[in-house]
Amino acid sequence: MRKLYVLILSLFLVTAAAPAHAADNGSWSVYPAASQIAARPYFYLSADPGQTIDDKVVVTNKTGRPLTFRLYAADAYNTARDGGFAVRTVAEKQRGVGVWAKPAKSRVTVAAHGKVIVPFTLSVPEGAEPGDHPGALVALDERIDKGDGAVALGVQRAVAARIYLRVGGPTVPAIAVEDVRVSHHQPLVPGLGDSGATISYTLRNTGNVTLDPKVELRATGLFGRTLLARELARIPGELLPGQRVRLSEPWRGSPQLDWGDVKLTASAKDTRESASASFFALPWLVAVMLLVAVIVGVVLWVRLRLLRREAGRAHAAEPHIDTAPCP
Repeated sequence: MRKLYVLILSLFLVTAAAPAHAADNGSWSVYPAASQIAARPYFYLSADPGQTIDDKVVVTNKTGRPLTFRLYAADAYNTARDGGFAVRTVAEKQRGVGVWAKPAKSRVTVAAHGKVIVPFTLSVPEGAEPGDHPGALVALDERIDKGDGAVALGVQRAVAARIYLRVGGPTVPAIAVEDVRVSHHQPLVPGLGDSGATISYTLRNTGNVTLDPKVELRATGLFGRTLLARELARIPGELLPGQRVRLSEPWRGSPQLDWGDVKLTASAKDTRESASASFFALPWLVAVMLLVAVIVGVVLWVRLRLLRREAGRAHAAEPHIDTAPCP
């Protein structure tokens, strides 16, 4: 039997909340060369269309043996699962920083416990759109660690230093909330068990700058009663331009019998948008009872109509006796 082989790329990027240090997976690290002012956690670059920037990236080997890496630039995006910061693989099509940035070496060997400084150029094309173009410089170990068993999980590891590039021109911050849905999880018998709901929605950056979004949730029931009001925590720390993320929020203790609306309001610097959806909460037992009542009512109504129609036909078929007096 042939072994099924799956290749997984393990990519490490230093998180936005981390202090100013290199992206590091324990074996090697990648970070910007220190400027004349101070060390940099990321590459923060600004350029106009048609301009070229020269900079340097540092790759450090923390192991006791030499390591060889593939160096490449990549575009960044938000992951669909949780909106995390991720970059394209070397095999994927690049459109922004992944095309514009070129390391002086595509492969580099770093001695044990050593480091290598690699210059790179970032050439912004004349027709580049203004705004933010996030990406990264990636050091990929092309060796594949093979797993055992029927399914071999081949793992390639990479570390990337983020690039935050802003191209000169008008900046347009814009956010949108789309496709709000509410799904209920009701107990079979009202009052016997906990109820809950899941509110799902799409958060989209429709502008050209990176956003630090906040999302507020508000649910109202019959007669405008406030059922829920809170600021959501499970949202991406950075929503990149043109990216959309499908998110969900649990609502524990949602009403078992109510009719109302859920409203989500997303905001960031200089932008704010809302979207809403209606919901109708009804326990399963009550729903089944109502359905049975409706079916029984329809059946009785149909039978009554048929009985009345038969009675009308019987009355029309009865013989009529003329009782008028003779002349």
